[in-house]
Parts: sequence; C-alpha cells; structure tokens
Amino acid sequence: MVNLSKLMVPLVNTKQRSSAVEWMDDFDTEGVELRKTLDQIAGINRWLGGNKITKKGLMKLLKSTKSKEPLHLIDFGCGNGDMLRFLAKWAMKHNVEMTFCGMDANAETIRYAEELSADFPQISYLHRDVFNVNEKERACDITLSTLFLHHFKEEEIVLLLSQQLEHCRIGMVINDLHRHRSAYYLFYLVCLFIKNKRIRDDGLISVLRGFKKRELRSLSNQLKAKHQLRWKWAFRYQWILQK
Repeated sequence: MVNLSKLMVPLVNTKQRSSAVEWMDDFDTEGVELRKTLDQIAGINRWLGGNKITKKGLMKLLKSTKSKEPLHLIDFGCGNGDMLRFLAKWAMKHNVEMTFCGMDANAETIRYAEELSADFPQISYLHRDVFNVNEKERACDITLSTLFLHHFKEEEIVLLLSQQLEHCRIGMVINDLHRHRSAYYLFYLVCLFIKNKRIRDDGLISVLRGFKKRELRSLSNQLKAKHQLRWKWAFRYQWILQK
C-alpha cells in the first residue's frame, strides 16, 4: 500500500547545486545494508536506461579511434561493478578486446564488486580515493563515470577530470543527473514504491546535486577539451570529453 501522506511533495529550489551530504559519501559504510543499497542503485540505473547511456557514449568514442589494440577502461566510482559487467558482456558479444578496472573509495564496495565479478577475468578492482591514484594506475584508453561526479564540488570536479584527461588516451564518458524540478518530483513518486530509506534520501539529494547544461558547458570550457553534451531520459546528461 502507498502511504498517501507521502504524496505531499515538498517545494525544491534547483537554481543552485545542493551541498547536502549523502549516506553513500561515508566511505566507512559497510555490511548487508550497503550491499543491498548498491544492488538497488544498480537496478534503478538499469531500469532507467543508465547503462545504455554509458554504452552508447563509449561506442561514440570507439568510432573516433582507429586503434586495433586491446583497450583498457577505468570506471571511477564503480559501485558494485554492474556497469563494468554490462560492458564486458557487450564487448565479448561484439568481439571487442577490452580490460576494465573499477575504482571506489569504499573498501567494502570493492570487496563486493570483486565477488560479483568472479566470472569476469577481464575486470579488476582497486580500493582508491580517486584523488590519490598514481600515474600508472590512472593510465588507460577511456575513463567512465556514472552517477559519480555530482558527489563533488566544482573545483574538485575540475581537478579530477583534468587528471583523468591527462592520463587517458582517447577520452571520457560521463553519465550524470540533470538537476530539474521534474526530475526531483519523478524520483519522489518512484520513492513511494522503494522501501530502502537510504535509496530514497540519497536519491533525492543526488538530484539536487546534479547539473544544469550551462554548468557542464562551463566545466568543458575550463578543461579546454572537445566535448559532446546530450540530454537523455530519465533526466540524465551524456557528457563526452575527448583528447
């Protein structure tokens, strides 16, 4: 049964990015609740088409390179590794040689991703703070970030993306949230059917920490990188940065 009292939707201000902290921002979080939350986040992302948005962005970058060598991809903020397993299956199906590395600042998250990816020898994981990754570990062909950048302040985003662009050979695929009232209200309605309080609270904060198109364009200009920026359902931006 839906609790009708929850239908009273609060008014929200989406003019500026929120600085509220999410439960998932605590890198010491662990246990069964964390694992269930990671699985549900991955499920919601699949349901809303998030995996396909990243895959299509990756395909666009692949068309820009003529290299026949095996490609190495890094997924920053990899969560339970669902995106990497999805892409690994796609690469095997299409005979594209790829290796993958997922990085996350939460040790328990990495342990769980490793367990779920036991049947994928092409995927490895590193427990790392993304701002403290050495040059050898950061070197790759393409980097991925899905629902990750909104966790950071603008100056942190510029630093992180600058580091990534310096050490990746081809470019980056970023998939993140469009900060919009309709997106907030849509997720608020979805929350009526989600029992996990962590998902409900963090999801609503995430929308308010998302981006406007002008903000991503401004970041592209600061990075001085070629970019493609497209709005995708459900209130996502596919943001591609190229070397």
